[in-house]
Amino acid sequence: MKSDITRPDPIILVIVIKENDRLIGEAGLLRMFHAWRTTDISIIIGEKDAWGKGYGTEAILLLIDYAFRRLNFHRVAIGVVGFNEKAIRFWEKVGFKKEGIQRDGYSYNHKYHDFVMMSILEDEFRELHGGIADNDC
Repeated sequence: MKSDITRPDPIILVIVIKENDRLIGEAGLLRMFHAWRTTDISIIIGEKDAWGKGYGTEAILLLIDYAFRRLNFHRVAIGVVGFNEKAIRFWEKVGFKKEGIQRDGYSYNHKYHDFVMMSILEDEFRELHGGIADNDC
């Protein structure tokens, strides 16, 4: 993967199971602010039978490592809908910390819900996970 550090466009990558070449989702870096060395991250595992098998964790750890080591970001952030407790636990498991709440920041089915803002800093990630990917990332 070759990166252009000045590009403002999001980076979206597909998640594929190596053993059978099956596409199960996507992960990406969105709203990249290089001057501030911060970016937002996202992931979707659309294939329900692939949930809970570690594919999302592996993809996110590789993507965060890429953001810090190759793109020189200092901070990676995510906003999680407050009622999605499973997602909040996922992000905490990989090292994200809650920063705050956007009250009624999300509307779904004609109801407002809070958005939980979370992030991980480069040094926190390194302390928890070290260097994940090799230089060919």
